Amino acid sequence: MLKFNTHPQRINRLNLIFALFFVTFFVNANSDLDKLNIPNGFHISIFADNLESPRQIAETDNGYVIVGSKKGNEIYAFYDKDLDGYAEKRILIADNLQNPTGVTVHDGDLYFAEIDTIWIVKKIDNWLDSDSQSLPIKEIFMNNLPSETWHGFKYIDFGPDGNLYIPVGVPCNICLEPQTRDNRFAAIHKYVNGELITVADGVRNSVGFDWHPVTNKMYFSDNGRDWLGDDSPDCELNVIDKEGSFYGYPFKHAKDVIDPEFGHLISSIDREFIDPIAELGPHVAPLGITFYDHNKFPPKYRNSVFVALHGSWNRTKKSGYKLVFIQLDDDGNYISQEDFITGWLSNESAWGRPVSPFIMSDGSMLLSDDKHNVIYKISYKG
Repeated sequence: MLKFNTHPQRINRLNLIFALFFVTFFVNANSDLDKLNIPNGFHISIFADNLESPRQIAETDNGYVIVGSKKGNEIYAFYDKDLDGYAEKRILIADNLQNPTGVTVHDGDLYFAEIDTIWIVKKIDNWLDSDSQSLPIKEIFMNNLPSETWHGFKYIDFGPDGNLYIPVGVPCNICLEPQTRDNRFAAIHKYVNGELITVADGVRNSVGFDWHPVTNKMYFSDNGRDWLGDDSPDCELNVIDKEGSFYGYPFKHAKDVIDPEFGHLISSIDREFIDPIAELGPHVAPLGITFYDHNKFPPKYRNSVFVALHGSWNRTKKSGYKLVFIQLDDDGNYISQEDFITGWLSNESAWGRPVSPFIMSDGSMLLSDDKHNVIYKISYKG
């Protein structure tokens, strides 16, 4: 008969060490909040911490928060059971995945995206509420996306028309051949009856989009090309007025930057070039965007858009590393832009990188940070 010596004192010491580590991490994560600047009346806290490069966020009907991951290979759900603003419950949904950055919930089903495959878990709340010890059954929703990883991270969402929208970035800094060979590249598509239909073309690398709550027009971010100097070109916020519009890549960038390698071909392009609705700054790397469509924030924020600027990687003086607010008029036209949260960048050193804002059903905002590995919660206290 085997005998096990459990060493109660040793186990107690290990439990104490783990508890101290958790408390230390949580205290440090919260103390970093003091470095952030946010408008008066707003409150920012930690909703979830100790994550692995969190990216896109989604919410189920029952209030579970689903989070994608760039460097990890798992999808988790988080739940704030006691409604204190911190998710004390963490549930593994899927593992052994390739960069599962994109997540969304539609009609009670969870969709999550790897580089080339999108999966579905049907009736996700039923499984989450069951406290099952087995992972839920996942099924392939589609698997006909390019497998290139450069600019291959997916951000997915369902539009007002009920179709799933999927961006496919170009697998390079600046090039023409991939999209000439395969029109899935450098575009945003919707998936209809088993086919990809292009809704925006000439898009270098979009990692965020949303629909205006009134006009239902789609707005999307686009990352500008590199190696044209510190101050060119600007990254972009665009709007789709007409499905299938062309946004200039690789021939023209921002509103007036002609590409030195491909710009000479513009005269041969028999398409209208659509300018961005807003220029966001050079190399700021805009990722997730979201419209505010609730009434918990002050009126100026309603039906206008937040954009996460992930931050530059090759600029002499760093730029971005902040969440900005872009105010639009009632018709969705640009009025102005301003910083909403700053402080992740100080003295050319960045301790956090905002990724994807998401508006919760209660009117608060969640924001992922894939460098500090947390999710923030932003609410308005007045």
